Amino acid sequence: MSDEIWAALGATTLDEVRRRAAIIDAVTEIEPVEVDGAERFAWNDGGGQSAVWYFTPDKHALLLTFDHESALNLFAEGTYAEQVALYGGVPEHLVRLVRDRPENYESLNIVDEDTGATILYAGGVFWFDGERWAQAEGFLEHCRREGFDAFGESGFTYCLGDYRFGEEFSPEAIVEARAEDGYYEDDAERRKNLAEIKEIFARLG
Repeated sequence: MSDEIWAALGATTLDEVRRRAAIIDAVTEIEPVEVDGAERFAWNDGGGQSAVWYFTPDKHALLLTFDHESALNLFAEGTYAEQVALYGGVPEHLVRLVRDRPENYESLNIVDEDTGATILYAGGVFWFDGERWAQAEGFLEHCRREGFDAFGESGFTYCLGDYRFGEEFSPEAIVEARAEDGYYEDDAERRKNLAEIKEIFARLG
């Protein structure tokens, strides 16, 4: 499944990726944020897993995933240097978006005790160079060294589930998936949520 979602992400235009990120940001009731001219959208499940997107004016993008139960969670025992290393190979203008920034629900900071510098935690680090998506070299090297499954330990599949890459992306499809997960107490709540999500789609294109 992870390989299928990765391939589907790669086959999706950046404009469509951004549209889905903006819609899921709104569905999840997260406020979009501008960071040095880039747009930040996010998703979280309320339980410690998250996906964070940054879209720059020059059509580059950064995607961070985080699974707090995985071996790629450096929050408890990792170091600043280890977290910085996961961003290895990502252009500095994208890494700059997560350096010395206020932390938030989706992304907490890890601090360099010597200098006070900070960088946002991430398990999976992925980026778009204007033409294609790539997995950060530092992220892949860490997984190879530790014997980790990069997609599995980063939470990639779970964290990108709501974006439905390679699948129908519509209010009805989102509500149906939520219903299958037991999200609604009754049909009235389901209908209300469908109307709300339809409004978001209409507003965000």
